[in-house]
Amino acid sequence: MTQASDTPARAASGGRPLTAGVAMLATAVAVTSLLVGGLLAAVSLTGQVFGAWPSPESLNPGLIGAAMLGTAPGLFAVSRAQHWEEARSLLHPLAVVLVGLCTVTLLNADRLYIAEGGPVLSVLFSLGWIFVLGLLCVWAVIALALQHRVPDRPGGTPAAPLPGWSKPALAVLGSAWLGIGTGLLIRPGFWADFVPWHTNRLDAQALGVWALALGVGVLGALAEDDLTRTRPALIALPGTAAAMAVVLAARAAHIEWSSGPALSLVCMVAGLLCAGASGHVLLTRSAASRS
Repeated sequence: MTQASDTPARAASGGRPLTAGVAMLATAVAVTSLLVGGLLAAVSLTGQVFGAWPSPESLNPGLIGAAMLGTAPGLFAVSRAQHWEEARSLLHPLAVVLVGLCTVTLLNADRLYIAEGGPVLSVLFSLGWIFVLGLLCVWAVIALALQHRVPDRPGGTPAAPLPGWSKPALAVLGSAWLGIGTGLLIRPGFWADFVPWHTNRLDAQALGVWALALGVGVLGALAEDDLTRTRPALIALPGTAAAMAVVLAARAAHIEWSSGPALSLVCMVAGLLCAGASGHVLLTRSAASRS
């Protein structure tokens, strides 16, 4: 066996083994995301508003559903990972989403359909949202805490390091998502005015949680500096971008495209798509060069 083919084996031998609890969590969230995210996105495409809380525009629950739907394939891929380091660039953002959405939901519980009242289906969905989200949030905290207690094993050199030209672009893309997500989450009243469609406080904070998670994911992949350790994230990035693009295109008439935030959003979504697609190409070329 040549030295080149030994490199990935040495790189994969180090790190923490992925625990069964984390793998099962990823699969459970993936299934939930397909069902709930698919429902939210599909209803949004019809122009109707459906979710756990009232919203002034169907784009808001639609984009949340699109993000859930887009990340599901990447979460299914986590079960094929052998080490924690191969999955953490997606699982850390997952923890941000679960803990963030659970916190935002509980802090705004009085705005949910279950508190304000409304159509029976919306009230039942609101109740299920709290229960399932709370269960997954507790599961994520416990599973990731136990995962970090697994002894670490020294690893080898990166099997497929990021090319130098990609790092500044990833840093800008990740910082952009991280920044807007933090703003929407902490000061929704101010930053919601920069969203190029109608939104309310709870919508702004929920969208902020997802934007924050995307920023954490992109910057986490940059910190890994190894494409072989970001396979699930490379699946989730373009999937999320594509799902969001479909919802945005379907509700294009309700977006202020002439505004600066709309142009920025297009660039940021396109950046996710390009990052995922280029990552796959680079990873394929790296694997071919090692064979």
